[in-house]
Amino acid sequence: MKTQKATPEGRVILVTGPARSGKSEWAETLAGRSQKLVIYVATANVDPNDAEWRSRIEQHRRRRPSSWTTLQVPVELAVTIGEGADNSCLLVDSLGTWLANLLDQDEEDWQRTQQELLESLEQTASDVILVAEETGWGVVPAYPLGRKFRDRLGNLVRRVGAIAHPVYLVTGGHVLNLSVLGSPLPGSDISLG
Repeated sequence: MKTQKATPEGRVILVTGPARSGKSEWAETLAGRSQKLVIYVATANVDPNDAEWRSRIEQHRRRRPSSWTTLQVPVELAVTIGEGADNSCLLVDSLGTWLANLLDQDEEDWQRTQQELLESLEQTASDVILVAEETGWGVVPAYPLGRKFRDRLGNLVRRVGAIAHPVYLVTGGHVLNLSVLGSPLPGSDISLG
């Protein structure tokens, strides 16, 4: 069984799956069970002209207990995680949205940003629960930006998965603990490359 690589104070949990699978609800359940101060780290930018997106965000808000603190962190995720306290549980929803906010970065800047995030996860004192989308189960996007997003997110989720324990897959309304049911790929300990 894979051992946790985060600091003894904090632990990193990854919840991944396809759209509308229940991954956010499972992450919220885990955060509620942490018995720590829960800080919901929302990575989405709110577009006042997009009513459907605002409705999705509001649906998430209604599910959360009023005692949870919400931080809007569309870009500076590594800094937020690095500042986490040992009495807190950061619920980051989601890695895909955060990555989309940074998609205009060139490859060198993206590699640096990704590395900063991974290092913050390995050094944080907080518990951190990350929600991530699985975008690579469908067809290869026909346009370059779509391929760039899919490839970057797939690599990021794999690298976070090398740090996280446990790793959950939520699909079809069911939760699978991949840390119990699966085995890490040989050589997948690529957290700090």
